[in-house]
Amino acid sequence: MTTPPVKPPPKDPMKAFRGITAGTLIIEVIVVALALPVIAKLGGGFTTTAGLLAFVLIAGLIATCALLKHRWSFWLIVGLHVVMVASWFALTALGAVGVVFSLVWACVFWMRRDLAKRMAEGRLPSQQV
Repeated sequence: MTTPPVKPPPKDPMKAFRGITAGTLIIEVIVVALALPVIAKLGGGFTTTAGLLAFVLIAGLIATCALLKHRWSFWLIVGLHVVMVASWFALTALGAVGVVFSLVWACVFWMRRDLAKRMAEGRLPSQQV
């Protein structure tokens, strides 16, 4: 008696998209960490508000990588960027990084919306018969 061939599970494009978002978050962590010398020189040191804010943002961005499978991670990313842009008043360099990465995330979320729309319509190459 032979067993029927096992069909591989269908590909999940959103799983691949989570990898893209995790990579973007890690790049952002690196850029914010590169702002630490600027904070040390211009912000008065690491124990000031700007230094502590940078460390909290770095920890939040790293923690968000682990939470990307949840639907509410979108709002967590938006919240972190609102805080980062608002930090413009504590340190201009950190606020500028927040503005640049907010534009990057706007593009990423637009691509995610387009992917979800194509999935619903069945227009992805992996959905073609």
